[in-house]
Amino acid sequence: MNSADEKVADGALDALFSVGAHFGYRRSKRHPTAASRIFATKGGVDIFDLPQTRDALAKAEEFVKGLAQAGKVLLFVGGKREASEAAQAGAERVGMPFVSGRWIGGTLTNFGQIRNRIDKMLELVAQREKGELGKYTKKERLMIDREVARLETLFHGLVSLAGLPAALFVVDSKREHTAVAEAKRKNLPIIALASSDCDLSLIDYPIPGNDASRESIKFFVEKIATAYAEGRAGKNEAK
Repeated sequence: MNSADEKVADGALDALFSVGAHFGYRRSKRHPTAASRIFATKGGVDIFDLPQTRDALAKAEEFVKGLAQAGKVLLFVGGKREASEAAQAGAERVGMPFVSGRWIGGTLTNFGQIRNRIDKMLELVAQREKGELGKYTKKERLMIDREVARLETLFHGLVSLAGLPAALFVVDSKREHTAVAEAKRKNLPIIALASSDCDLSLIDYPIPGNDASRESIKFFVEKIATAYAEGRAGKNEAK
């Protein structure tokens, strides 16, 4: 590695350290598959080996760039409170679908039904905007509004998803275990920011790091979104 490469590598480590990416969970919560990614345990808390995290992130970024260059869809999944805002912002930045709330069972394994519910929501919204709900009673319109609000809460991030995505980017694979299980059943690659309590063997591109703090989560989501944007820009340049 030449001096320029070393500076880039050191800068990446500094960035990871500055957002607290090195903090895992308590040693007692560690999943065996994360053991090789731990540098030390201090005060009972696992500390990630940041050079490994840096390299894993770079590998994930390259995969995401390839997805974008191929025009494929990446689904962002970050349903917990600390991740929802970042997941939505990152996905919207690159025009990708997202789940920033509760994962609905069957989103991948029963996608046809999920798509039907999304289409129903869009139909109701369109009818309301065109003033076509006047034929219903006030009580019926109120019930329709409530149903639309419920569906929007569940599916607003999936409106653009016409079919199964090519891959998932997940924040906290343990918390999003249902999404991970569905992706595995459909043979979809999984990228995940995964802390020391996660089973890394389930993830195709695991990024071992702090998946609990907003600052760390935002950092990694932005990195993945930027990789997608760069891959798409490269595709456009090639054209």
